[in-house]
Amino acid sequence: MRERDARGMTRRRLLGIGGALGAMAATALTASAALARRPSITGAELRSAVPLPPPFQVPLPIPSVLAPVSTAGGVDRYAITQREVTAEILPGVRTPLWTYAGTFPGPTIESRRGRPVTVTHRNELPVPTVVHLHGGRTPAKSDGYPTDLVLPQGWQEASLPMGHDMHDMEGMRDPQAVVTTLTRDYTFPLDQRPTLLWYHDHRMDYTAPAIWRGLAGLHLIRDDAEEALGLPSGQRELPLMIADRAFAADGSLAYPSLDPTLRRRPGVTLPYLAGVLGDVILVNGAPWPVHEVDGARYRLRVLNASNARHYELEAVTDDGRRLDLVQIGADQGLLAAPVTHRVLPIAPAERYDVIVDFSGVPVGSRVRLLNRLGSGRTRDVMAFRVARKVTDDSRIPRVLSADLPAWRRSDAVRVRDFSFRAGRMHGGHGWLIGGLPFDPARTDVTARLGDVEVWRMVADVHHPIHLHLVGFRVLSRSGRPPLPHDAGLKDTISLRPGESVEIITRFDGYRGRYLFHCHNAEHEDMGMMANLEII
Repeated sequence: MRERDARGMTRRRLLGIGGALGAMAATALTASAALARRPSITGAELRSAVPLPPPFQVPLPIPSVLAPVSTAGGVDRYAITQREVTAEILPGVRTPLWTYAGTFPGPTIESRRGRPVTVTHRNELPVPTVVHLHGGRTPAKSDGYPTDLVLPQGWQEASLPMGHDMHDMEGMRDPQAVVTTLTRDYTFPLDQRPTLLWYHDHRMDYTAPAIWRGLAGLHLIRDDAEEALGLPSGQRELPLMIADRAFAADGSLAYPSLDPTLRRRPGVTLPYLAGVLGDVILVNGAPWPVHEVDGARYRLRVLNASNARHYELEAVTDDGRRLDLVQIGADQGLLAAPVTHRVLPIAPAERYDVIVDFSGVPVGSRVRLLNRLGSGRTRDVMAFRVARKVTDDSRIPRVLSADLPAWRRSDAVRVRDFSFRAGRMHGGHGWLIGGLPFDPARTDVTARLGDVEVWRMVADVHHPIHLHLVGFRVLSRSGRPPLPHDAGLKDTISLRPGESVEIITRFDGYRGRYLFHCHNAEHEDMGMMANLEII
């Protein structure tokens, strides 16, 4: 990682960075090609060992909205128990899951902008857990730092390894870790723009298998101004959590962990070092579902909750006509104005707020949501079946929001360079930021509260990079203007192979220790994470 002030002076250099961004990209591509073997595709696909259902037969589930246990004192309080259940995901097949409150996805929390929420999580799973509200402007003590563990009953903190490496668990401990037993309160001020967030496990070195087993749920923030726009709402607003999985012969979720107990040895087997892909596409926990819709506009709140799979989504009618995907929002809320797409790329952890108009589709016909990056069964995502003609009083305003930040390059007090690439860590394969694997005891970036910075990032293969605490705007891709889907305020940016991207952000909100990392969850678990200290 390299930091410069606004005049371009180098303040410090860390090991592993040298030369121009182009040289870093070339070196990284070579290293990653050797590691991943398929450098243009991030991940290898698991094949299910049970019969898979035909597409578009299972109804789309809508995750339940969690009721608060208390609303006293201006704070909404919720309680969630993390526990194992067995559920039917594939028809007629029983699958063990790790869940929030017994469901996959976990229950949705709906909040009002500026009204604080406290969620008490109780860990009844067989391993420690951590909860991160992805996209939340959250004080550090509730952000879900990977070593701030909630231990199951009976675990001994003193014997718990932390900061361990990829093989023998013999590594440094994190002196700042805050560890609790059985329960922990996470408090979210939610003083931020209305948007779709999601919560998921963030335990160090085991995020990928924990999410894969079911630890993910949605959190919506709303406010009066957004509700006054006249956008589709009620039953015509659909949350869509898209995730891929694979199933073993006994119905369990297949995953290539080195240690299936997720206790002593993190990581995955060699073919899956670049990421784990499944051959079943789930939406809200159902395989290739179908949803009955009116001939009207629908608001789709789309989350890519896959570990490593990228999608290019398109909505196609039975007669081959593509419908417009009108983007109205990004990770961190509404755009200034709508952007129309025919194909919408979405990387792991990205969210898009999209409107699709079914009014021109004949009653009884179907619209398929397809993935242009998929093949075979993974090309299908879900379908909508138009059931009736209706009167639709929703609208898409030309101006959606006027509160987007207007940061300029001249506002930046420093520029930082980062490389995201494959490399060696602890004698094995890993994924590195600036040539270094994650170390919870090391501060990688120190930023002052309120400072505006420009970050320049370069990738070897696909890396969806997520910043905790703050949103950012995309300034450029490889020296060219941002792509249409880069509009708005984001917290996750998809870096493509060999690409350099510039983003700009302001580090506001709270002081403390945060993270930035790749949200290919296997990359994250194998070292591609760094500390961000706000002072």
